[in-house]
Amino acid sequence: MTSRHFPEPLFELPEPPRQPVELPAGAVLLPGWLTVHQQQWIAGQYRRWASGPVPPRRPRYGSGQMSVEMLSLGWHWAGGGFSRRATDVNNAPVLPVPDWAVTVGRQVTGDASYTPDTLLANLYGPGATMGMHRDSDETSPAPVVSLSIGDTCRFRFGNADSRSRPYTDVELRSGDVFIFGGPARWNFHGVPKVFDGTAPQGCGVTGRLNITLRETGLARA
Repeated sequence: MTSRHFPEPLFELPEPPRQPVELPAGAVLLPGWLTVHQQQWIAGQYRRWASGPVPPRRPRYGSGQMSVEMLSLGWHWAGGGFSRRATDVNNAPVLPVPDWAVTVGRQVTGDASYTPDTLLANLYGPGATMGMHRDSDETSPAPVVSLSIGDTCRFRFGNADSRSRPYTDVELRSGDVFIFGGPARWNFHGVPKVFDGTAPQGCGVTGRLNITLRETGLARA
């Protein structure tokens, strides 16, 4: 890993308070990577995005509707693919991925060339979950970077062949970063449980906010 700091004084990071959990090759947990102050700042950015041209919504996926509220930057995900406009909301162009998010992605992956061109923000309210799925709408094999803010969740990280076992259940707390790439890039994963009311005081979120960064591999135009 590279040095763990952001360009702004806001992001002077302490050492993580917990040891990483043993996971399949290509996946890693960085416990407590974000301070409460950083989490609060990022939560404020999310609220700014949510009041922008495309509001959060619960996408339809397959035959049902997701229980999480989703907001997209860079590329808009509409339940089965990406587009530059929010075709399932109001057809407005989405906001770009901010520079600070690219910086975070590069620092946690240790790859100075990592350039996520889409950011998906999922807000889990009471009772919200996410079924086992894999992020296969992207063509790039670059890793997915996931930031957790707010309530603790049970994150289920599976295998590349099916939604069933073997899988590893990981507790993701506010401030944790989870990365999966390499041989684990196409593994199924989901959130079967969010522990309501466990968000640390001052993190700026009610519920659970999950922000993921990805390289889509799609053309820039």
